[in-house]
Amino acid sequence: MLSRAIDFLAIWLIPVLIVAAIIGSLWRRVNLFDRFIEGAKEGFNISVRLIPYLVAMLVAITLFQESGAMEILAYSLAPLLEWLKVPVEVLPLAVMRPLSGSASLALAADILERQGADSLIGRIASTMIGSTETTLYILTVYFGAVGVYRSRHALPTGLLADLGGFIAAVVVCRVVFG
Repeated sequence: MLSRAIDFLAIWLIPVLIVAAIIGSLWRRVNLFDRFIEGAKEGFNISVRLIPYLVAMLVAITLFQESGAMEILAYSLAPLLEWLKVPVEVLPLAVMRPLSGSASLALAADILERQGADSLIGRIASTMIGSTETTLYILTVYFGAVGVYRSRHALPTGLLADLGGFIAAVVVCRVVFG
C-alpha cells in the first residue's frame, strides 16, 4: 500500500506542482512568462559568474591527479590504512570525493569494475559515494557565486562530515558485509 502511494506521488507530484504554480500566478495576476524569462536571465548571469571558479577547480583536480600526488599519498598511507583495516583501494575515492563529483564517480566506477559490485571494497566505495559530499566543489561554486570569500567554519565542518562519512562507510560495510 505504501509503495503504491509513493509510486503515485512520484508520478504526479511535479505535474501537480507545475499546474499549481500556473493557477497561482493566474489567480494573483502575475505574468508568468515574464517572470520565467527573468529567472532564466538570472540563471544565465549566475552561470557566467561561476565559470572562473569551475575552471579553477577543474585545473586543481587535474593537477592533483596527473602529478602523481594521489599515488604518493596512497603509498604513504598504506601501512596506516592496513592497520586500521581500511582498503587502500578506496583512499583515492576518499580524497577525490570532496573535490569533484564526476572524478569520484569515475573512481568509484573503476573500483566497481576492478573489484566487483558485490565485493567488500565495491560496497564500501558505493556507500562512500552516498554518504559523503563534494565539499570543496560546493564551497567554491556556491560561495563564489554569491561573493563569499571567507568560508569560516564551512570548510572544516564539511571536511569533517566527509571524514565521518568515509569512516562510517568503512565501519558499517565491515560490520554488515564482513
